[in-house]
Amino acid sequence: MADVELLAENGVVDFSGWSCPLPLRDHPRVVMGHGGGGAMSAELVENIFAPAFGGRALAGLGDSAVLELGGSRLAFSTDSYVVRPLFFPGGSIGDLAVNGTVNDLAMSGARAAYLSCGFILEEGVEMAVVDRVARALGAAARTAGVEVATGDTKVVEAGHGDGIYLNTAGIGLVPAGVDIRPQRAEPGDVVIVSGPIGLHGVAIMSVREGLEFGVEVRSDSAALGGLVGAMLRVTRDVHVLRDPTRGGLAASLNEIAAAAGVGVVIGERSVPVPDAVANACAVLGLDPMYIANEGKLVAFVPRDEADAVLAAMRAHPLGAEAVVIGECVEDHPGMVVARTGFGGTRVVDLPMGEQLPRIC
Repeated sequence: MADVELLAENGVVDFSGWSCPLPLRDHPRVVMGHGGGGAMSAELVENIFAPAFGGRALAGLGDSAVLELGGSRLAFSTDSYVVRPLFFPGGSIGDLAVNGTVNDLAMSGARAAYLSCGFILEEGVEMAVVDRVARALGAAARTAGVEVATGDTKVVEAGHGDGIYLNTAGIGLVPAGVDIRPQRAEPGDVVIVSGPIGLHGVAIMSVREGLEFGVEVRSDSAALGGLVGAMLRVTRDVHVLRDPTRGGLAASLNEIAAAAGVGVVIGERSVPVPDAVANACAVLGLDPMYIANEGKLVAFVPRDEADAVLAAMRAHPLGAEAVVIGECVEDHPGMVVARTGFGGTRVVDLPMGEQLPRIC
């Protein structure tokens, strides 16, 4: 405490009002882990942004905010994209910017209607690259059935960017009777993942680092609005949806468990990990559970609805490989536990920082 007070007196920084001692107090400056979607990101939001902004709508901290406006329920979300490289197997920063925001809206049950798009361009980037990204963004919007309705362009000096950064914000209508949010998970819910995990993060890494794993790994980037619509046609009583992007499946499960005060138990061997992802992670010492995805979702649904929801997912192209991976339990609230193939269990923690930065 004496060191903190001395720093404050010298005008450097004042941590006295912060509620959590780690890891923010260890980092008087932003580090890459603060953007990783794990514990450091959560503490940045909880200790700085949420107190500064306030507001009831922000308190839910979901993928999108659900707002009452003019008698309708709107989902509203925004996201920024700083992926490097700009183009990668299976996608680009352009379609990623559409799919990411469309998916955030879909995780509230909303079908995206309109997007805004902000381009931040670095001086010197080739116009052909800007055109390629813009065309990819437009094509992805048309595929997702959403219209880019407004936008903005800024240019920063050479050396102060990384070619192109994008921001998209989106709005969509939430159907009547749909209430999807992390706080609704409850004991007995079945946990379903829509397909193989880890593809996006490994695809980015393979291009960025020039690594080969014997087969091309392609990003799973896709807009999930149609898949969610198929699920909701079976039942409006889907409790939770989350797209496991930064921090991967592990981060999403931990966030849901903490928000609802429930325990989550998964079967380690039930989690679908493609061989290429497993091999890449084994070589690099990474855990597929923490690798980002951009075209997958995890769903918590009542047990008596699980078979019908799973069948609807498997009938859709983006859910053809959907599987049940676990369940919600009353035990160990706020904690995620995996049953291993050897009959033991292990705790699946919220990641601290980020295994692979700049993947979205």
